[in-house]
Amino acid sequence: MSMQMTATVRMFGALHAIRRAHGLEPMAEVHIHHDGCPACDLARELDLPLERIEAVFVNHRVYRLDHVILPGDRVAFVPTGIPGPGRLLLGIFGAGRQNRQQEL
Repeated sequence: MSMQMTATVRMFGALHAIRRAHGLEPMAEVHIHHDGCPACDLARELDLPLERIEAVFVNHRVYRLDHVILPGDRVAFVPTGIPGPGRLLLGIFGAGRQNRQQEL
């Protein structure tokens, strides 16, 4: 029997709006296998379009979508198009650029 726990997931900006448009909450407690799962798989499970996600924050640090989410993590998906210098300071720009390069 595999043990599962949860991760708290939040969606911001356009991703928040997409969830609301589907009658879903912009925050969710999601079961995560004890071995974890890549953020891109979690996004698909939540019906979030990958092309609209630039980065993922996990426990207050920014990562690419291939980062493995573990039980107990606090996750926030960040949409594309976040304006301003904060994108560089927070590392969103770099994570988004690496995600796009992996798709090529």
